[in-house]
Amino acid sequence: MSKISYKDAGVDIDEGARFVEKIKPYVKQTFDKNVLGGIGSFAGAYELPSGYKKPVILGATDGVGTKLKLAIEAKKFDTVGIDLVAMCVNDLICNFATPMFFLDYYATAKLLVEETATVVKGISEGCLQSECALIGGETAEMPGMYKKDDFDLAGFAVGIAEKDELDRINKVKEGDILIALPSSGIHSNGFSLVRKLFFEKLKHNFNDEIDGKKLIDILLEPTKIYVKTFKKLKYYINALAHITGGGLIENLPRALPSHLTAVIQKNDIRVLPIFKYMQKYIDETEMFRTFNMGVGMVLIANRENLDYILQNSQGYVIGYVKAGNEKIKLV
Repeated sequence: MSKISYKDAGVDIDEGARFVEKIKPYVKQTFDKNVLGGIGSFAGAYELPSGYKKPVILGATDGVGTKLKLAIEAKKFDTVGIDLVAMCVNDLICNFATPMFFLDYYATAKLLVEETATVVKGISEGCLQSECALIGGETAEMPGMYKKDDFDLAGFAVGIAEKDELDRINKVKEGDILIALPSSGIHSNGFSLVRKLFFEKLKHNFNDEIDGKKLIDILLEPTKIYVKTFKKLKYYINALAHITGGGLIENLPRALPSHLTAVIQKNDIRVLPIFKYMQKYIDETEMFRTFNMGVGMVLIANRENLDYILQNSQGYVIGYVKAGNEKIKLV
C-alpha cells in the first residue's frame, strides 16, 4: 500500500504558509503602539493602555450568520470581514468599552488563498475603522466538516473600560432623549428571512435592481461601525443599544431600567428603501422584531446634550424615555 500525506487528505500545509505571508501586510497595518511582537507566534500580546484608574477588560464574540451564505454564492468576499468586526465592537461600546484588539477564526473545507486573504483584508479594514489591532487568528482547513465552497467566520473583540463607567442602565432617567444613528443597511441579522423572501418567494436574482442598485450589493453592504462616534460622544450619552437581531423591540429595552419605557415615534424613523420594499411582503411587527429598520444604534442622552450630539454625529431624534414598565412603545 502506498503512503499518503496530509495533502491527500485535503489539507495543504504549503498553501497555509502562503496564506500567512499574503495577509501579513493587512494585519500589520492595524497594529498600534500597544501590540507586542509580530505575526506568527502562538498568541497575540497587547499591553494595557495607561490612564485608567480601575480598568476592566470586556470581551464580545459574534459571527456573520447566513449573510455569509450570500457572500459565498455571489463570490463577493470583500465586505463580510467588516461585518465580523462590526458585530463585535458595536456590542463592546454599549458597555462603554474602547476596543483594543480583535481575533478571528476562519474554518473552511479547502483553503483558497486569494478568497481567504480578501476576507482577512476586510477584517483588517473593520479593525482600522474600529481603531483596534488584529493581533491573531486561526485558519482551519477541515474537509469533511464543510462542503466544497463553504466556510464560516467567528470574531472575538476585547476592550477596556473604567469600572465606574460600566453601569449604564442606572444612568438612564425619565425624560432622556432617544437618538438614532443610521444603519448602512440590513447589517448582519435576519438573513435567513432575507434569503427566503428574495430568492425563494420572490425569485429574485443577484443582479436585479432596487432603487437603481443591484440587490446583492444592497444585501452585502457591510455593517456600520460606530466606534469613532462613540469615542467622540461618550461623555455626552447615558447609554447605548446596538440594534441587532430582535430589532428595536428586543434590543432597546436592554439599555433601560425596568421602571422606564422607551417611546419611539415610528414616523420619525428614516426607514431605508430596502426595508420599505420588504415590508410589502412581511408584517410590520415582524419587521421591527427582526431588522434594524434603518437604525443601527440608539443613543440615550440628557436633553441638554442633544444639540452637541446632533452636531457631532449623523444622529436624529426618534423618541424619549418615560416612566412605565412597558419596555418599549411604538407610537
